Amino acid sequence: MTGNKNDLLVEKREELLKVLQARFEKNMNRHEGLEWAKVEAKLTTNNEKMWSLNEMEVTGGEPDVVGYDEEKDEYTFYDCSKESPKGRRSLCYDLEALESRKKHKPENNVIDVANAMGIELLTEEQYRELQQLGDFDMKSSSWVQTPSDIRELGGALFCDYRFGHVFVAR
Repeated sequence: MTGNKNDLLVEKREELLKVLQARFEKNMNRHEGLEWAKVEAKLTTNNEKMWSLNEMEVTGGEPDVVGYDEEKDEYTFYDCSKESPKGRRSLCYDLEALESRKKHKPENNVIDVANAMGIELLTEEQYRELQQLGDFDMKSSSWVQTPSDIRELGGALFCDYRFGHVFVAR
């Protein structure tokens, strides 16, 4: 890394772009109608996005383009690893959940990890969209954004994909 937390060395940026391009070209069904050259042009001018995508890779994720928001003029990336990345497993939902654990306390919580990486958890709706692009989380589960009314009652939502269906649990 360079001086700024959100800057990557030139070599790392180039390596990451090659990985992302290869994944993009291998999985065209995830982003029909989008062109890699345009995605790359946006990425090369956004150090923070590049840093976040690198953090996803480092923790075992496989970020890939899944859409483009014309209004915001930005590409949307989801983690398209087949299972929850090893570097982001065994986490509580948030700090409150972590602090309430008495035994077998995880090292961290998913909200703080995501914030530190500059990414957001998927919503339940986005998770369902992800499952239209492939079969993900067939052996693992992933935390998703939890509505405040559920969180206030001590619940938190996670999803997985079994038997051809998305399951949401708390």
